[in-house]
Amino acid sequence: MSHGLKIVTIGGGSSYTPELIEGFIKYHKELPVKEIWLVDIEEGKEKLEIVGELARRMVEKAGVSIDIFLTLDRKKALVDADFVTTQLRVGQLAARALDEKIPLQHGVIGQETNGPGGLFKAFRTIPVILEIAKEMEELCPNAWLINFTNPAGMVTEAVLRYSGISKVVGLCNVPIGMERGVADLLNVDPSRVRIDFAGLNHMVYGLDVFVDGKSVKKEIIELITDPEKAITMQNIHAMGWEPAFLRGLNLFPCPYHNYYYKTGDVLAQELKDAEKGETRAEVVQKLEDGLFELYKDPELTIKPPQLEKRGGAYYSDAAVRLIRSMYLDKCDIQAVNTVNHGAITGIPYESAVEVSCIITKDGPKPITVGELPIAVQGLVMQIKSFERVAIEAAISGDYEKALLAMTINPLVPSDRVAKLILDEMLEAHKAYLPQFFSEKSVRIKKAELSK
Repeated sequence: MSHGLKIVTIGGGSSYTPELIEGFIKYHKELPVKEIWLVDIEEGKEKLEIVGELARRMVEKAGVSIDIFLTLDRKKALVDADFVTTQLRVGQLAARALDEKIPLQHGVIGQETNGPGGLFKAFRTIPVILEIAKEMEELCPNAWLINFTNPAGMVTEAVLRYSGISKVVGLCNVPIGMERGVADLLNVDPSRVRIDFAGLNHMVYGLDVFVDGKSVKKEIIELITDPEKAITMQNIHAMGWEPAFLRGLNLFPCPYHNYYYKTGDVLAQELKDAEKGETRAEVVQKLEDGLFELYKDPELTIKPPQLEKRGGAYYSDAAVRLIRSMYLDKCDIQAVNTVNHGAITGIPYESAVEVSCIITKDGPKPITVGELPIAVQGLVMQIKSFERVAIEAAISGDYEKALLAMTINPLVPSDRVAKLILDEMLEAHKAYLPQFFSEKSVRIKKAELSK
């Protein structure tokens, strides 16, 4: 590290990459990044080159000494890395479209990280992430894996339980988005806002909300009952909340709680969007087409503002803030996905949770919150059991475990519907799910899981 940091970004051809580059440029004086390696696969080569050239123009305009490397050779890139960030999508947006459309045909919410869609994204993603972790063991054993790939909670748990590396942090832009949303609602600088987070990825709650150390949770709960003031994301419709429900809950829900507390309303909206050819995957594809046309412009030397519509708002802030705090041993507080270590009572000690942590050079240190409020314990534990079974299915290719995971997810109404969706989605994603279509592989991996 004495000669500068080496960052490797796997999924470097992503439309999000300019966000990351912008962050490393912004904090270059504190975070001496020397090399950024953008890695992708053959199918993403064109996008990688487009994004890579934009990254080089951004660096040149900023006048910072960062070398940008582009490669399809992941192992070459990983050698002696200090931080490895992952932002990949196995099957690209075409797979996401199937994750959304197939469940909707059976009257079930279709979403990339929740319900059947999240399950199949995990099935496609976890084996690839574990392969990356294995390569890191060999090529950069001291590096930290910073995972932004969804479903981030399940990916983090899979790495913690089934890989040889422990230096992994899962990252999501929801907590930082909620903090920024509070700052906007109250018209204060974001640095004055702190939320005490606890739960799971996309199932995290704000236990309390502070401005300058004073609790404003009651005020925020009242404000967000108004749909016009609801804190949400580009990919989630703002619907507002029943005031009496939020007062009773007495917690600050994240935008993804709409899927669980407003299931019928969200499903109805998704079905309307699908009829118009406006599922989120279809909307994102159009946005990406436009973004990459912008990225091609040789005169473009900054991250275009249109990128904020992509859904990854504050990505660079969250990712670079985390890496900067670890490198500088800042000991500030950030919400990340990490090993529980008793922070949340009732969730296994070795499981991944999303919780406020003190960020140190040795990684995140979760802040103990004890038991979650009784009103949310059941839902959180149901999602954790879903995640655990889903991960086992993703690794083993065990059909019965896959059906069990699908059925126990709260967004799926029955085992019968679960089986219909599971069979259809297995066939649709067959090219990316070899573990489910090799009997020998299933037997071997079952034996590994039982050790």
